Amino acid sequence: MLDLAVIGAGPCGLAVGVAAKRAHLACSLFDKGPVVSSLQRYPLYMTFFSTPEKLEIGVPFVTAGDKPTRREALAYYRRVAEHFELDVRQYHAVVRVERTAEGFELEAQHPGAAEPETIRTRHVVCATGYFESPNLLDVPGEDLPHVSHFFVEPHPYWQQRVVVVGGGNSAVEAALELSRVNARVTLVHFLSDFDRGVKPWVLPDITNRVKEGRVAVRWCSRVVEITRSHVVVRRDPDGDRETVPADFVVALTGYRADLSPPSPWRPTCEGSTSRASFRPGSTPTRSSSRTAGSTAAGFATTLKANPPELPLGGDRLLDIVRPRTRCERDESGSVLTSEARRVP
Repeated sequence: MLDLAVIGAGPCGLAVGVAAKRAHLACSLFDKGPVVSSLQRYPLYMTFFSTPEKLEIGVPFVTAGDKPTRREALAYYRRVAEHFELDVRQYHAVVRVERTAEGFELEAQHPGAAEPETIRTRHVVCATGYFESPNLLDVPGEDLPHVSHFFVEPHPYWQQRVVVVGGGNSAVEAALELSRVNARVTLVHFLSDFDRGVKPWVLPDITNRVKEGRVAVRWCSRVVEITRSHVVVRRDPDGDRETVPADFVVALTGYRADLSPPSPWRPTCEGSTSRASFRPGSTPTRSSSRTAGSTAAGFATTLKANPPELPLGGDRLLDIVRPRTRCERDESGSVLTSEARRVP
């Protein structure tokens, strides 16, 4: 039996795995894709806003420039997993999590296996992050095939009419990349200017492109409908509508944390014993969204025991899990029995 099963092998999941390794806990990480799969959806030539030391997990993050690139980050996180010899089970989608008398029972499905693998563990950490849950526009046509909530590279949009929705870093950088491959870009933003958080070294570039007419902008406007050939934009506050031709729509309006256990699992309490399980289709409730022995990482609002001034994940997260772990291992690998410690 594992001491800890981590659902998600992103940066936060890796941090939990590293902390568990240092505490000599038997820990495995499960991810439906490769390690740090969310970074795959980042723009190919993206540069992080954070400096390397703020992204480090246990080993130094050495970069060629002041800020790490997407490629450097992917290589770094692979190196972290190899350095600490983490048990990362890539392409294992967790399809069931059920509470048992001893802890939890998980089922993880690999595409090459006929049947899912069953894993028994004392504790579960959900470190699924938020990148799988974009902020939807909730307008007709948003589910059409030419609409995307992610932007990786500009090549597919060469000489195409592209509507970019949003005014933050992702939308601004996408608009710039698109303009450089001669796409006809129209940026739609509900404010009267770019977001205040736009990177200071990017803002002059997008401002000049707008002045030159390389990037058209619809300020104080919202997309209200998407069709296969155009986008209907409503200007606030007067409500005037405009039809903007569009071959593609890239809605980069941010992402949100799913505060319930990650899809497709939803917690339900069965009878008076509060036996919790996670299955497709059930509806989460506030009382059952936190199951004893499990916790969530990747979004701070779901873990109230973690003080806001401390990073979520790693050693502090393990301190929350460890008090309920009845055995740990010393430096030699021997099992130590200890009473549960209380978290202040």
